[in-house]
Amino acid sequence: MTDIYLDHNATTPVDPAVLDAMLPFLREAYGNPSSAYPLGRRSRDAVETARAEVAALIGAEPDEIVFVSGGTEASNMAIRGAAVARPDRRGVVTTSIEHPATEECCRLLERAGHPVRRVAPDPDGRVAAAAVSEAIDDTTALVTIIHAQNEIGTLQPVEAVSAAARPRGVLVHADAAQSLGKVAVDVDALGVDLLTIAGHKLYAPKGIGALYVRRGVALPPLLAGAGQEHGRRPGTENVAFMVGLGAACRIAAARQDADAIRIGALAGQLLVELQRAVPDLVLVGHPDARLPNTLNLLFPGVSGRALLAACPQVLASTGSACHADSEEPSAVLTALGIDRDAALGAVRLSLGRATTAADVEAAADHLAAAWRGLRTHAPAAASDASAAALSRFTGALS
Repeated sequence: MTDIYLDHNATTPVDPAVLDAMLPFLREAYGNPSSAYPLGRRSRDAVETARAEVAALIGAEPDEIVFVSGGTEASNMAIRGAAVARPDRRGVVTTSIEHPATEECCRLLERAGHPVRRVAPDPDGRVAAAAVSEAIDDTTALVTIIHAQNEIGTLQPVEAVSAAARPRGVLVHADAAQSLGKVAVDVDALGVDLLTIAGHKLYAPKGIGALYVRRGVALPPLLAGAGQEHGRRPGTENVAFMVGLGAACRIAAARQDADAIRIGALAGQLLVELQRAVPDLVLVGHPDARLPNTLNLLFPGVSGRALLAACPQVLASTGSACHADSEEPSAVLTALGIDRDAALGAVRLSLGRATTAADVEAAADHLAAAWRGLRTHAPAAASDASAAALSRFTGALS
């Protein structure tokens, strides 16, 4: 049995060219970048080259890039740092459909007395910029918003949010962990002050990421130590992984437009085939403002977890990978107004560079067959409840 990997929003394989770029710094080029002799200078030069490659992908300057351990650390540094940087502004405005790396930061701040306002999305998964603007007041230090929602793939109106927030002296942080490399991300076009990057969503290894910090933004470090990363992130540099992230960004810059077209076409093909085979299948999220590779689908009358268990050939998730061990419906889906019974039928299929037309055809066949098998044995009452829930949700969308 050949696995069909359709969980690229959970993590991506390391690109062979990324690994090749990293290997010298795991073998012979092992110097500490702080050392003055040639072995150290080679490492330092490699780090600065990688910094420039990351910056180039998002339209930033190299000195605006801070290397960190991953997307979670980047978002913690941005959100917690911005909330304490100014004593007169301690509030945060966010949404109710953020990644846990953002939501848990906001909860931590709430427990410390910071006011946090959460803006709900429309049923299509998109937050209204006007609603975010209304939530801002004179105490707001930061608006933090996900660029592409990791479970449903919907792109948020970050540009409009920034246009409303920044003239009022409010910093804007966008979590671009899921969008970078799939769609164009330009910090000036988005108008953000802070931006989260996660390497393992971008064909780089796990354990490396970056935070974009616009020049002039004062952001205290989370960690105490030496002066690495311009004093913003102390600790001896993880040179090989930084080099890997730089290489991944360089590769993404060269191929993301072509990838988006090819992968988007495959995702469209997969959706059409599944809609043909599974009556009343529902695509969650905005129909147009979305990542090209992501399909969050509600399979009627079945549990998404049971569906994937009955279809071991397809490697996918029932929502955010961070909640993969829970049978409770995704909080993101319920925030859209989807009933619990319908939300339990969710399956997220996320395609990547290695996905082929044959993969799509086979995945559609396997998933449809598994759905039919489960429906055959499903209690009528459960099927009726799921159908009614789906009907209510689709009615709200129309």
